[in-house]
Amino acid sequence: MPTVPQGGKVLVSGANGYIAMWTVKILLQQGYRVRGTVRSAEKGKFMSDYFAKIGYGDAFEFVIVQDIVKDGAFDEVVKDVDAIEHMASPVNFNPGDPQEVLKPAIQGTVSMLKSAMKNGTEVKRVVITSSTAAIVALNLVTEPRVFSEQDWNDASPKEVEELGSKASGMTIYRASKPLAEKAAWDFYNEHKAQVQWDLTVINPPAVFGPPIHDITSLKSLNLSLQTWYNMVASDSPKTKDALSQSPAWVDVRDIALAHVLALENEAAGAERILTVSGVCCWQEWVDAVNGLKPNPLPSHKFTLGYPEISREKVILATFDKSKEDRIFGIKFKTVEETARDTLEEFARRGW
Repeated sequence: MPTVPQGGKVLVSGANGYIAMWTVKILLQQGYRVRGTVRSAEKGKFMSDYFAKIGYGDAFEFVIVQDIVKDGAFDEVVKDVDAIEHMASPVNFNPGDPQEVLKPAIQGTVSMLKSAMKNGTEVKRVVITSSTAAIVALNLVTEPRVFSEQDWNDASPKEVEELGSKASGMTIYRASKPLAEKAAWDFYNEHKAQVQWDLTVINPPAVFGPPIHDITSLKSLNLSLQTWYNMVASDSPKTKDALSQSPAWVDVRDIALAHVLALENEAAGAERILTVSGVCCWQEWVDAVNGLKPNPLPSHKFTLGYPEISREKVILATFDKSKEDRIFGIKFKTVEETARDTLEEFARRGW
């Protein structure tokens, strides 16, 4: 499939989200025009004001899509766009019923692809944001192993199927990722002879880094960034066991860049691509922020944790990054860069 030329128009669903808003910003900086979907006029106005302030007001527009599950929800917004970045997905860790998470994740994704097939006559590529949770249930890894795009997390959907509403919110969330991604690939493979676009899926791990989306306080941070703040920046007591945990991670700006590069690289077509910076235990983050001079967030005194953890750490799950390196070749931000920039953004907001 041909790549998407700079200057083209890109539809970004869930455009006001943590990763999505950075993706919109980089798209605009690269010369693309962007149509973003949001769930309310208030969310759209925040984005319009933000991008107008930095000089991209004429290149950004928003449309309201209140219910991504509704049949035909994206029928109109896919018209006259050159590419689609489908980034809208539910984040709900306390569902009364697993379907409150699974249905919008799966049907929202398939709805976008149906609309692209029906009305996306100019679309050349559809990029979908998935997760490493579609590849592996990290909580179930008990011995060191390297995971790749060939792997699928079948354990979480099976657990939800067996336990139903008794499954944990996190397990239900993890299950939504492989189920939605598989639904996307099934739809694409069934209909690829009928469409003029191809499909790329980006699989990030936990995403950290400075926010630019509409948040008003530390309590309104999205889950991954809230977890980062609690573990790294907050002076609340932390156990040695908690600081020993080792999440795979990527900077929000790098994963946003991956979404843009997915439009520009022909080789990204029909691929799922792990986009991972590395794997670090929380103590390594704590060590990093304590090494930043001067303190980027003077209002905070950081915990020292247990420095010996960084020397004794055992990482069970790592990821094969060779496909990303071959297709995108991103120079990922370091722990120190992400920590400094995030803390400086918190300080700028007066936190």
